[in-house]
Amino acid sequence: MAHVVSVNVGAPREIGAKGGLTGIDKRPSTTPVEVMPPGPSQSGLAGDAICDTDNHGGPDQAVYAYAREDLDWWEHELGMALAGGTFGENLTTVDLDVTGAIVGERWRIGREVVLEVTVPRIPCGTFRTWMGRPGWVKAFTRRAAPGAYLRVLAPGPIAAGDAIEVDFRPAHDVTIGMVFRALTLERDLLPRLLDAGDHLVDDARQRALSGRQFSLGF
Repeated sequence: MAHVVSVNVGAPREIGAKGGLTGIDKRPSTTPVEVMPPGPSQSGLAGDAICDTDNHGGPDQAVYAYAREDLDWWEHELGMALAGGTFGENLTTVDLDVTGAIVGERWRIGREVVLEVTVPRIPCGTFRTWMGRPGWVKAFTRRAAPGAYLRVLAPGPIAAGDAIEVDFRPAHDVTIGMVFRALTLERDLLPRLLDAGDHLVDDARQRALSGRQFSLGF
């Protein structure tokens, strides 16, 4: 059964030789964490910091989920242990196809929380610095298992072990994996993103219309 393996939050910390604050260093919480629409400089989880508010956070990126199965793949690839939260994810999940999640589908977690799938995570310079691996952004992009951002539809507490149920799935085939590949690797997929209709966030819609992918510098 799909469930939450860990709920991960991070306080601001310095990263890199030039300093600068980031909340990417997320650690599993031992107690339930309140989930709500995000405020300034916070994600949708109480006590979880967003430092680069120009590029991260906001209602469409309130919660970030990554599959334990994909962390396990990277453990084997990198030859190192990866605890829940290592990729900066708020929710580490199991038995849930995060890459195959349909844009706009809704996850009910525990008794109260409802989240809606919005967009994939696009790797950034902070993620590269945090991982400390040459060619990390390229490797992560080529793998195309980016994890999913979600918006908060119904607030409440989430704890490790909470069940995850997909209780709504739109009638289109635009997945998180497709959006990611379209925005980074496969420009020809961009027009297909429009099939998601109103479930597609505005930035992704504008990129689909203009043919403009993210420039990741590799």
